[in-house]
Order: sequence, then structure tokens, then C-alpha cells
Amino acid sequence: MPGDKKQPLLYMEEYRVKQDPKDYGLADEVFNMEVFKNKLQVVIVRNDEENGLEFDLIGVYPAIANAFRRLMLSEVPSMAIEKVYIYNNTSIIQDEVLAHRMGLLPLRADPRLFAYRSEESTEQGSEQDTLEYELKVKCTRRKDATKEQSNFDDIYKNHKVYSGHLKWLPKGKQGQIYSESSVNCIHDDILIAQLRPGHELDLRLIAVKGIGKDHAKFSPVATAFYRLLPQITLTREVSGKDAYLLQNCFSPGVIGIDENECAYVKDARYDSCSRNVYRYPQLADAVIMARVRDHYIFSVESVGALKPEVIFLEAVKVLKKKCRAFIDEIEAK
Repeated sequence: MPGDKKQPLLYMEEYRVKQDPKDYGLADEVFNMEVFKNKLQVVIVRNDEENGLEFDLIGVYPAIANAFRRLMLSEVPSMAIEKVYIYNNTSIIQDEVLAHRMGLLPLRADPRLFAYRSEESTEQGSEQDTLEYELKVKCTRRKDATKEQSNFDDIYKNHKVYSGHLKWLPKGKQGQIYSESSVNCIHDDILIAQLRPGHELDLRLIAVKGIGKDHAKFSPVATAFYRLLPQITLTREVSGKDAYLLQNCFSPGVIGIDENECAYVKDARYDSCSRNVYRYPQLADAVIMARVRDHYIFSVESVGALKPEVIFLEAVKVLKKKCRAFIDEIEAK
């Protein structure tokens, strides 16, 4: 409700966002560690392979929420192909385009089991910091193919090059530590190139550990974003045709209609806050739209090497390490 100190609100009017008159915002808040500990909450809402991780981060400053988002995107490491040695490429794809496509293939290798390459590392790397692959594919015409056939799968052999064609080449004792399924591409059906008889690819690939700040291919997340929790309040009864019109003004599932054809707020969480309701004068005064200022809904989808919850925990570790380094710098002076 308006003015509720337990939930600092930002009101969404037709043409502006207005702050609660009884909430002075971050400018008037003095940071207190005990208060921060008491207010901080992390609530897991959903965690599955299809939709990724959704959790609520409650009672934190925007800078902290945004720090976690940025760390997941750019400073949690992953493994990706860094160097591509092209010994033969007679396909229609240029060498630099092919190398770029290889770098974007998502690898299943767990980055926590590998070290960063140092300046003293050789170009070939070592078993502690490097994974090596090869891609050898040659397109030929099938001997049993006839002139009447039109399906390329029946006419040509290896005319489509997929990520599943990559072959892992263990370095040192890697073959005893890892299995091929634990370091290969996450998906075997990613199309790399299409070939015709006479076309051939012969590549050697070097994968290393890196972070998204250096190149987006090292980012472990497909998406990582947050939004503020919506809050919708009906100030009066809305029924009949206006109730169905009100329902259509919001995202599906937000507004429900009871057996008396009266509208009620069913679940405001997944509303997009489009403010379409303000287009209709008869409904504009029936709704108060707001967002909770310190309630962040995070959505994290992993590329596949690390689970979303692991990515968030790794981001927390990175932030703790940065804070410790900053404190050490201050204490050293």
C-alpha cells in the first residue's frame, strides 16, 4: 500500500515514475551492517534446465544487485576456443569467419578445474591450462547415389559439419582425469559449415580459460538480468466489460476475474508494467502501479558448462575477492 515503509515503492504514473513521498530513497539511508544483514534475503523461485534460475534478491542496494549481474556476465570464467590453426579449408567460408565460429562453440569443460594461462606459458599450453581439439571433415559423393535423388543427405557424405565432429586430443594425463563427454561441445548439432564434394576442413583448436570482459565467448551465461518486483493495487471495484478490458491491459495471468465478473490482482510478479491501462480514462483511476525499490527478480540462463546457481555463487566469490583486495589496499596505506 502507498506509504508502507516496509516496502519502498516507485510509483508508475502515465508519463513519469514518482517516488513515495514518505520514502527518501538511498540518499537518506546511512549504511548499517546489522540492518543490511536483517533485510537481506535470497529466495529461489525456480531452477530448472529449461527456464534457468530465477531468484529474488531482497533488501540490497542497486549497486550490489548490478554488481552481481555484471560479474556473472563478464568476470566468472569459462573455457572457449582461443586459437585455430587452419591447415586446410577449401569450403566457401573464409578462414577468419570459420575461426570466429569455432570460438563461439560452447564447451562443457568445467573452468574450475583449469588454470589461467600465464605469460610464461608456451603457445601449445599445458595439461593444466589448455584443451586441444581437431576437426577433420571431407565431403564426398555417395557411391550409391542416383541422379533421381534430391536429398543432399542421400547424395553427399559429410556435407554438413557439426560441432559433434570435433575430436578431443588429450594432453599429458588429461585422458585419465577427464572423459571426452565432459570436455566436448555442449551440443553436438551446432552447424559449423556446409560442404560439397572436394571441400575439406582440417583444423587444430586450442581452448583456454578466460572471462567475458576479455571476449564475449568466455561469458558463462546466455542471459543474466534483473527487474524490480511489480506491485499492482486496485483502488475500486472493476466489473463487467471493464474487468475484461482491464485484464487485457496487463500481462497474461496478472489480473483474474471471479465468478461475479469482478477483476482482482491474481499475480503481479510477471507483469511487464506496460502502463496500457492509462490509455482508457474509465480505468486510469482504478489502478495504482508501482515497483518495490529493493526487491530484485534475477533471471539467469547458463550456456551449459556451469549450472546457473553455481555461476551466481562464483560471482559472489569474485566480489568477495575484490572487496578483500580493496580492504588490503586501504590497510596497506
